[in-house]
Amino acid sequence: MSLLALLLVTAQHQGHEMPAPEPAPACSPEHAAMGHCTMPEAKAPPAPPAPPPSPAPSCSPEHAAMGHCEMPAPKAPPPPACAPEHAAMGHCTLPDTTPPTPGAGNTPPPPAPRVGAADAIFGADAMAAARARLYAEHGGSAISQVMVDMAEARIGKGRDSYAWDAEARFGGDIDKLAVKSEGEGDFGGSLDEAEVQALWSHAIGPYFDVQAGVRQDIGPGASPTHAVIGFEGLAPYWFDVEGALFLSAKGDVTARLEASYDQRITQWLIVQPMAEVEAAFQDVAERGIGSGVSSVELGVRLRYEIAREFAPYVGFVWDRKLGKTARLARATSDGASRPAFVAGVRFWF
Repeated sequence: MSLLALLLVTAQHQGHEMPAPEPAPACSPEHAAMGHCTMPEAKAPPAPPAPPPSPAPSCSPEHAAMGHCEMPAPKAPPPPACAPEHAAMGHCTLPDTTPPTPGAGNTPPPPAPRVGAADAIFGADAMAAARARLYAEHGGSAISQVMVDMAEARIGKGRDSYAWDAEARFGGDIDKLAVKSEGEGDFGGSLDEAEVQALWSHAIGPYFDVQAGVRQDIGPGASPTHAVIGFEGLAPYWFDVEGALFLSAKGDVTARLEASYDQRITQWLIVQPMAEVEAAFQDVAERGIGSGVSSVELGVRLRYEIAREFAPYVGFVWDRKLGKTARLARATSDGASRPAFVAGVRFWF
């Protein structure tokens, strides 16, 4: 072979890449037994984790008595709470629970706030009188009210009459003077009966007063003077109640109980049912009253409040004498029962 041919063969071998060697076949246990290959060394499996240490067995009093273990030292009990009874006997001291007083010490209090914005418009002199009146009307001041609860005409069969029931109060929130008056008479005729009471009224709670004083009867026939003790107030469910015992100068004892209720239909239209019962503990012949429950009066009135202070009304009343009083009324030609339609006005100031 010439030199040229040798160079060409060498160049052909350099232009071809050598193939990559094939990976060695995996050695199975059968091939390794025949000596064809060698099995790789097996890796030891990882050691299992050590179990956590078991808790020390609790020491029971029996084991501690046999010397097998030691009982833990007992914890000191918390100090007992101080009861008020123990503190009163000097066994302990109650903790001080009084909240700290803000600004305690000798620091003087701040001045009371004063609102004087109106002074900048009207002047301090012009506002002084109004401010003095405002202070006088709020807190511990004297009050007054006149309430004419009933001033009406009664139209009944064969007899037309008039009737009134009024009360005036003067005083403070706790103690006051109460003046009451009620009565009735015939139109164009004489006054049938009337009375005036002057009572000291003392508040025993937010809704009730006890009252004591005198009563003077006015009218034809006997007009005795009575000592009075009673009560007046607002019962549960908004019932206005009033009761009194009367002891006359002759020793006659009578009693009276009244109740009424205002049922609002609207803010201005009100229905007022009422009842009044009178009783005597003995016969009062000069006044035509027999012992026991002497009379009862039932009525209902429908009023319209044009203003809170002024309200006309219409209604119906039924007056009935009972027992011995009814027999005395029939003996003097007076009927024992008297129904009547009423029309009147209620006002206060």
